[in-house]
Amino acid sequence: LDPALLRPGRFDRRVIVDSPDVKAREEILEVHARNKPMKKDVDFKKIAKGTPGFTGADLENLLNEAAILAARNNKKKVGMDEVEKSIEKVVMGPERKSRVLSKKETKITAYHEVGHAIVGHMLPGCDPVHKISIVSRGRALGVTWFLPESDKHLNSRSKFEDELCSLLGGYVAEEVFFGEMTTGASNDLQRAAKIARAMVTKFGMSELGPIVFGDENQEVFLGKDFGHVKNYSESSAAKIDELVKKILGTAHKKTKSIVTKHKKLIEKISEDLLKKETLSAEDFKKYFKGMKVPAKTKA
Repeated sequence: LDPALLRPGRFDRRVIVDSPDVKAREEILEVHARNKPMKKDVDFKKIAKGTPGFTGADLENLLNEAAILAARNNKKKVGMDEVEKSIEKVVMGPERKSRVLSKKETKITAYHEVGHAIVGHMLPGCDPVHKISIVSRGRALGVTWFLPESDKHLNSRSKFEDELCSLLGGYVAEEVFFGEMTTGASNDLQRAAKIARAMVTKFGMSELGPIVFGDENQEVFLGKDFGHVKNYSESSAAKIDELVKKILGTAHKKTKSIVTKHKKLIEKISEDLLKKETLSAEDFKKYFKGMKVPAKTKA
């Protein structure tokens, strides 16, 4: 809204509408399911846990997608299978089985996705692996889906550092197994750079200490490029760039160590993924029986 509309006296009360928590999501799902024929196996509590960050509209859309999928398959009722497939469609985009990749591209994609999964699984700050797939979705050639065990409202520096390693897992897997990197890691690198820069400029998680660099301009009529106020010197900007590079360099080194250590395991899982195209959380966990893996942090 225009800041002029929010001056004292214009509105007596402001109501902040946040994303619903797990209990609220469960109740919202039950409301939107009233006008749909649902099977008894549909577990709204489980669905709510698997949809962190979803708004009420997202949850309504989710059940509508599930109902459409059930109708396409000539089913009279919506089951848990349709709901889970709809969650994947909403979160990761629709499957594009029509996109045909060469054998080499498919192999690189498999190793890339398993690289993400292995690194994330070996670090306590990353969320558990929910699914790995080399079926194209949207613009992505493959997907590794991490799903938090509970809603999280705070992120620590150690969690960000582990997530950076997980994001670089695909890039490093290509580097280790194929000797070069492809454009498939572009989005991962953009996300990693964004997190690293936020750690330095927004969250005070660097050697520069508890300082916030830059300020968001409240002028709503300015373009995006003009909406950021640079309130720091050129020397500070150079230091910020240096620290961002250092954070990413440390994450890359740690990631390469994990991938190198588990080369044989990555090869085994990747070969199985090439045959099955998709691995569930249960399938993935079987590879670690008897292996000591760090416990996931709860916050």
